[in-house]
Amino acid sequence: MTAGPRRTAGAALLVVVASVSQEVGAAFAVGLFAHLGTLGAVFTRFAVAGAILCAAVRPRLRGVSGRAWLSVLALAATLVVMNFSFYCAIERIPLGIAVTVEVIGPLILSVATNTRRVAWLWAVLAFAGVALLGLTRHDDGRLDAAGFGFAAVAGASWAGYILASSRTAARFRRIDGLAVATGLGALALAPFAVLFVDFADALRADVLGLAVAVSVLSSLVPYSLELVSLRHLHPSVFAVLTSLSPVVAALSGLVVLGQQIGAFGYLGVAFVTAASIGAVRSAHAGRIEPLG
Repeated sequence: MTAGPRRTAGAALLVVVASVSQEVGAAFAVGLFAHLGTLGAVFTRFAVAGAILCAAVRPRLRGVSGRAWLSVLALAATLVVMNFSFYCAIERIPLGIAVTVEVIGPLILSVATNTRRVAWLWAVLAFAGVALLGLTRHDDGRLDAAGFGFAAVAGASWAGYILASSRTAARFRRIDGLAVATGLGALALAPFAVLFVDFADALRADVLGLAVAVSVLSSLVPYSLELVSLRHLHPSVFAVLTSLSPVVAALSGLVVLGQQIGAFGYLGVAFVTAASIGAVRSAHAGRIEPLG
């Protein structure tokens, strides 16, 4: 294997590791909702991750171009919307279902950037999977439409995050752009957190420890690995490599939270995962080249 393919394979492995870390972190984040609420959990995650990243990286802002600032602002905006919507979703529906709906966003990005018509067949299979998820009900027999809606918004934001992250990786050294974007996200959320979060509860040792764990697993590890991987992967290839996310999320929900999503739920996850894998094969057949 030559240096180029080896770098691409290594970058792909980083995306898989990032996916595992992110979904386990999301499962732990559910435990924060009772103490901090959805907004508080998102703000605490951004604040802790931003502080650690900025202290470790010490991003250089002198001489940053206007286009670079636009890319990092876009990254901050997509991160905030994506994470807030996703947390609102997993507060209402099981983790595996939320991630399966969310991954449709990157899959649509892959289809839209793929010149092969067969890619649309995988999109149809993915939407069939989501339709199966729609047959999954809570224990009380109701379908939580709001949870599905928040997951869909998170998916659209995820597609935007992929594009913004790719541009940020190209315009900032190392992970400076991620550090700045995370810090900006925390600043944007701070006024709302002051109004709605009980910080006396947030400063408890057990809650703070859980918040740090969620920040590391859900932000520091996955976003850093993804930003590095995007230096060697085309955004569309990166998008379809998230094909493992629904499976990882369903397993994380089952193991960490004891969530069962039923036969239709697991079949829907399988459909979306198969569609993503098919899109990966289609993307490679289309000879999409890495950015780096």
